[in-house]
Amino acid sequence: MSKIICSNLHIRSQKMSIKNLDNMILSYLAENNSASPDALAEAFDVSPSTIRRRFCELQDKGLIQRARGCAKLRQDNNFTQSFTFRKHQNSLEKKRIALEAIKLIKNGDVIFLDGSSSAYFIAQYLAQYDNIKVFTNGIDTLSLLAQNNVKAYSTGGMVHKDDKSILVGTFAERLIDNIHADICFFSAHTVDKDGNVWDVYEDENSVLNHMIGHSGKSVFLCDNSKIGHTAAFSIGKVDDFDYMVCDVDVTNKIKTGRCNVIICPSI
Repeated sequence: MSKIICSNLHIRSQKMSIKNLDNMILSYLAENNSASPDALAEAFDVSPSTIRRRFCELQDKGLIQRARGCAKLRQDNNFTQSFTFRKHQNSLEKKRIALEAIKLIKNGDVIFLDGSSSAYFIAQYLAQYDNIKVFTNGIDTLSLLAQNNVKAYSTGGMVHKDDKSILVGTFAERLIDNIHADICFFSAHTVDKDGNVWDVYEDENSVLNHMIGHSGKSVFLCDNSKIGHTAAFSIGKVDDFDYMVCDVDVTNKIKTGRCNVIICPSI
C-alpha cells in the first residue's frame, strides 16, 4: 500500500480533529481499494489504535466495511448513503466533471445547485467568478460556498428525513418558483440505456424539477458509476436537458437525444 503523498494530509495527531481524520481515511479508501490500520497510522502519523477506533465509528455509520483487519468503502446499494460517503465516492471523476462543467458559467450568472455531491464539487470552483449568485438546497454545499465567500442563498425548506444533507418541501419549491437562474447543475442516482434519469427520493426530485423549470440551461452531471441502472423515481430523460457532462463517452451506451454531451478530456 503506497503512502499518501499530499503534504497537507500528513498532519501531527495532536493538531488533527476527529472529523478531519475521518475525512482523510475516507479519501484514502476512495483512492485505494483497502487499507490496514498500520498503513493509515503511518500515513497520518497517528497510532494504529486510533485508526482502529475510527474504523469502528465509520463502520457503525455505514461508511466502510471491514475484513481481516482492513477497511474499504462500503459499495453495496442496500443502505442510505450519507453525503460524506457520496462525497468520497468517485471523487476524482466528480472533480473532472466539475472542472469541465464550470466552463458553462459566466460572470454575473444566477446559479442553481442541487444537493448532490456532484454539485458540491461545482461549488468548490465558483470563487473565481465575479458577481454570481448561487441558490442551493444542499446544506454542505451552502456551507462550502459561504467559506469561499461566494454569494449564496438557501432555498429553505425541511431537512430530508433520510438524507440529512438536503432541504425539501413546498417552502423550498415556492422560493425557487420566484427565482430565474441562468443555469442549473444537478445529478441523479442513475440513468438507464434508454436515457431515463432516476433518483431514489421523490421529494428531492420535486425540488430539482422546480429548479430545472426555472433555469435557462440545465446541466446533468453524470459520472460512469451512474450508467445503466434504474431507481424508484423518474426525473426525466437526458433529452430533456441542455447538457450532460460525463467523465467517459456514454453516447454508445445510452440514448442522449438532443442533449449536448460534454466528455471530460482523458487524463
